[in-house]
Amino acid sequence: MTREEKSQVIEDLTAQLAESANIYLADISGLDAASTSNLRRACFKANVKLAVVKNTLLAKAMESSEKDFGDLPSTLKGNTSVMYSETGNAPAKVIKNFRKKSDRPLLKGAFIEEAIYLGDEQLDTLVEIKSKEEVIGDIIGLLQSPAKNVISALQSGGGKLAGILKTLSEKEG
Repeated sequence: MTREEKSQVIEDLTAQLAESANIYLADISGLDAASTSNLRRACFKANVKLAVVKNTLLAKAMESSEKDFGDLPSTLKGNTSVMYSETGNAPAKVIKNFRKKSDRPLLKGAFIEEAIYLGDEQLDTLVEIKSKEEVIGDIIGLLQSPAKNVISALQSGGGKLAGILKTLSEKEG
């Protein structure tokens, strides 16, 4: 690989890092061709982009990125694959699901919306992370709950003020 080619790869990696809010680093070494193909297919279905990278080039891309990757570059040893995703927990779910049949891929680390997770033991934590859409859905559900209580109180109170107040006070207690 020429110096110009390396510079281009670093530039491309830097752009990809800038565009992605969720970045996972994994070790997929030891997977045979069929398993690697199955992993790529699982990533594609989950809308996760998987790319094998050279550690030195990724380290340079991380350095030139405007993001603070903290200790994440320290995981750049051995085989490294990068997983990019719009959803914070999608790559973790792919890895966890894939490991039902294999001991790989191993999670090296992740950068999720500026938070850094290091080590394979973080996999379950990352699977549990909710996407922005899921959190918004939970909040809307919580906000709708009191409104539903008021509506049901109005309906069950028969429309009379005394009945409405009685039903509401029972709901609070």
